[in-house]
Amino acid sequence: MHELGASEAARRIRAGALSPSNLVASCLKRVEAVEPTVGAWVRLDRDAAARVAVQRDIEAREGRFMGPLHGVPVALKDIFDAAGVPTTSGAPAWATRTPTLDATSVARLRGAGAVPMGKLTTTPFAFLDPSVTRNPWNPEHTPGGSSSGPAAAVAARMVPLALGSQTVGSVLRPAAYCGVVGFKPTHGRISVAGVLALAASLDHVGVFARRVEDCALVLSLLAGADPADPHSSPVPPDDYLTALAAPVPPRVGVLASLVARATPEMAKHLEAILRGLEGAGARLVDVELPGSFPSLREAGETVLAVEAAHAHAGLYAAHAAEYPPRIKELIERGRAVSAPQYLAAQDARRSAADGLNAVARRHDVLLAPTIGAPAPRGLASTGDPGFCAPFTFAGLPTISLPTGVDPSGLPLAVQLIGASWGESRLLAASAWCERAIGFDAAPPL
Repeated sequence: MHELGASEAARRIRAGALSPSNLVASCLKRVEAVEPTVGAWVRLDRDAAARVAVQRDIEAREGRFMGPLHGVPVALKDIFDAAGVPTTSGAPAWATRTPTLDATSVARLRGAGAVPMGKLTTTPFAFLDPSVTRNPWNPEHTPGGSSSGPAAAVAARMVPLALGSQTVGSVLRPAAYCGVVGFKPTHGRISVAGVLALAASLDHVGVFARRVEDCALVLSLLAGADPADPHSSPVPPDDYLTALAAPVPPRVGVLASLVARATPEMAKHLEAILRGLEGAGARLVDVELPGSFPSLREAGETVLAVEAAHAHAGLYAAHAAEYPPRIKELIERGRAVSAPQYLAAQDARRSAADGLNAVARRHDVLLAPTIGAPAPRGLASTGDPGFCAPFTFAGLPTISLPTGVDPSGLPLAVQLIGASWGESRLLAASAWCERAIGFDAAPPL
């Protein structure tokens, strides 16, 4: 049962073919078997999850379904608030707090009937200093970050669904390294209220799952305006699941200049994926990036540094000497930026984002590498977010699809990018590509 994806599990529960308590028990048994190797959990709420699952059993037998995720286990990156549960942010004890309210996204998952199983590891303050989690495909390699626990737990079949966050590349990169689907929508599509801030202009809530369909289901539940999040958009959400019902071969804008920046082995693999998509009916079009594209990275990194310094001002004043080195360097860099420099970076970022969005609107999806190479050996680094960063800084919706494994058995992936507020189009094209690629492997745990 722990092999089931979220959508398939939900269908079986609604049909009476699967009980939530049995599903949760299967996931807990899987955790016991593989968690010593992977190290994805900060807090596993066995008893609470079992109690909620029994309640979902009773409701299902009575024909009372709370919502589309009734009885489906989920887990949270430990920067998401869950009422009464400590949020550690992957940081020293002085940063831990116990919220009294759920994050908006967590409350919406509960309202849809999901069964929270607990909290998953994050790198400290959701930046580049690594966590203890190991890659389930090979524990000598990083799972990526900052959403290391969510990617590893979903890949290792400990839970079918997890929430993470992306400010640079923290959903798509670990999803690619761990061989699962990672999705983040347009900036502002999902509320970040109750989620630890890193950079408010760039923070996104994202989803880890085993199928594109699962991401569409979660987006249909979490999307929508939230008065508690000033960046939350009033743009109404679409019917994302209907968009997946009959996907047609997409028009794919290939960002060949980015493919060429990957390692020769990764570029060769992506070329094979492209030929396979074309053979299945996709229309491939070579696309030139706008001249402003390089400025996205530089401007976005300035915005990231300043907003991180702002978000951490209080804690940093009291605990600067105890901060991990990578997040400390980021904060110090942000403190050195003047207000005019910050505003100029925001102007440059938004202008470049508009140019990139104009390109994206002309295609169903743009295609680029998610990662330049498979997960690096060792746990000292979470890998290079460079292929994800520009699209995150532009606020565009993106998804990473697993595409295969390299000769050493590590996962490979491709990144698909949509136009702003174009999640339906992106998800439909991604579902078509997912079927054409046909990746269905699991870690050898």
